[in-house]
Amino acid sequence: MTDNILSLNLATTRQVWGFKEAVEGCLAQGVTAISPWRDQVEAIGLAEAAHIVRSNGLRLTGLCRGGMFPAADIAGRKAALDDNLRAIDEAAALNADCLVLVVGGLPDGSRDIKAAREQVAEGIAAMLPHARACNVPLAIEPLHPMYAADRACVNTLDQALDLCELLGDGLGVAIDVYHVWWDPGLPEAIARAGRMNAILAHHICDWLVPTTDLLLDRGMMGDGVIDLVGIRAMIEAAGYSGPQEVEIFSAQNWWKRPGEEVLAVCKERFAALVNAPES
Repeated sequence: MTDNILSLNLATTRQVWGFKEAVEGCLAQGVTAISPWRDQVEAIGLAEAAHIVRSNGLRLTGLCRGGMFPAADIAGRKAALDDNLRAIDEAAALNADCLVLVVGGLPDGSRDIKAAREQVAEGIAAMLPHARACNVPLAIEPLHPMYAADRACVNTLDQALDLCELLGDGLGVAIDVYHVWWDPGLPEAIARAGRMNAILAHHICDWLVPTTDLLLDRGMMGDGVIDLVGIRAMIEAAGYSGPQEVEIFSAQNWWKRPGEEVLAVCKERFAALVNAPES
């Protein structure tokens, strides 16, 4: 049975709403699931953010983000691990469904993507015991290959699932349509994720044509070319019936609009997706 729950990733309104304002805006429109970023939590304070979550009965579909493991030296890798351990503590305090991992790209000066991916595996392995002890699932989010050098050297759902198989319990995936829609192996990978019970989160937006900025020009659902209904059907067939989290980076459009308007459009487009027949 599908939950048909809309979650607002607070990146979608980050230029107009802080954590408290986003919660108030969501509650005013009947949205009770959110996914904040760590800098937004830090700005209000972890204790206050946790109090707001508890007192309003909010569900955190994820905390963004941990990761960024590769570094040019041991000190850099240790600093990354320390930050990830803090991120686990923050996710636990907020009772987040998962901590989303954007794993990082090539260390400065490196051209060795194989070594970067090995550092990712080592970094996740090092943080997993603490995550398990805190009951915080870790969700690897594969990013589009255009980000392989600077943001994430894990670029397909299958690569992320390989890490899950290698490292074991407490690890899963966040399936963000913006990053995986293009992959010809996506149907098989989603089915594999389902067999592994590894789907921890589902993020939605749209791919615009043309896209004017590969990071900051994501589209509202329905404004681009992604088969959102079809991908959701595959995810549900794989056994995931949880929330769909709207995450839109849009410097020239949605970030310039009032938060109330952005959320209202998110709700309208989400309802259209939920009620649309599968193509």
